[in-house]
Amino acid sequence: MPGFTVVFAQTASSFDVFLTKLIDGLALGSIYAILALGFVIIFKSTQVLSFAHGAVAAVGAYLAAYFVTTINWPGRYFESLPATLSFIISALVAVVVAAGVGMVIERLFIRPMIGEPMFSIAMITIGIDIILRTFVGDLIGQGGVLSVGSPWGILSLSTWSGIIVPHVFIAVIITAIAVVIALILFFRTRIGVAMRATAFDQEAAMAQGISAGKIFALAWALGAVLAAIGGIFSSISPRGFGVTGGTAFFALRAFPAIIIGGLDSIAGAVVGGFVIGVSEIMLGHYLANFSGTLGLGFTGLIPYLLMMGFLLVRPYGLFGTEEIRRV
Repeated sequence: MPGFTVVFAQTASSFDVFLTKLIDGLALGSIYAILALGFVIIFKSTQVLSFAHGAVAAVGAYLAAYFVTTINWPGRYFESLPATLSFIISALVAVVVAAGVGMVIERLFIRPMIGEPMFSIAMITIGIDIILRTFVGDLIGQGGVLSVGSPWGILSLSTWSGIIVPHVFIAVIITAIAVVIALILFFRTRIGVAMRATAFDQEAAMAQGISAGKIFALAWALGAVLAAIGGIFSSISPRGFGVTGGTAFFALRAFPAIIIGGLDSIAGAVVGGFVIGVSEIMLGHYLANFSGTLGLGFTGLIPYLLMMGFLLVRPYGLFGTEEIRRV
């Protein structure tokens, strides 16, 4: 039955494409989820919506690229060190430095604004974003691109059941899972409980002896760590081609994820990130034949179209806290 064989082969091929795109979407969703978690932690703990999140992500990605490719640290001192391990060490150092940047931003610019209108604080974060993006752009130089390298090998692929997946996709999915587990465990610790208490009722938490200033600093440090991780993965091929001026704007594409999941929901940030990532890849693939009508850049609009749809139907997101006002 040759006809049946052909149909079966085509079906299997279509399923392979679907599964490949699904994994691609999960990898992209993992980056969005990590970035969205940083947004939510800062907002939930300090009631500040940081528009500087993308710039902090670019700073983290630049630091990782600087350590990995510019000064080759720690590889230049340990020549036998595997490239992947060298990259991980460099990335961890970059993340720690990014945490320090987050704490400095909170101490110098955000804490003095406590009690001021939210609009004023939001404008402060926009100013910080512009300053950091300009600073990173100057550091990158005229080329406009600083390679992060390819720690898992751009041509090194993992294969099972006929599905080919880049190692970096596997790495970012595992990283996202590890981040979620780490946050769950963290919020069960004494410091994590203090952060949750401060987010729930700042005045009551302070009455119990909790230092709101330390909690704010910790929240911005955690947010910067997550931003840096997301920025690093967004700059690695095949997702990105190094640290550029667009690295900061990529992080802002995670903003629809927190709107869909809920601005004050940790679980919502994760769910929203995966919804946006999978939808962007899937719709981008299956609607590619209509690019002449929709436009070549229509895939970049998908997260924002989904966000607008959710705002119309469910303004507080899937897991967000609904605000009830009496009139």
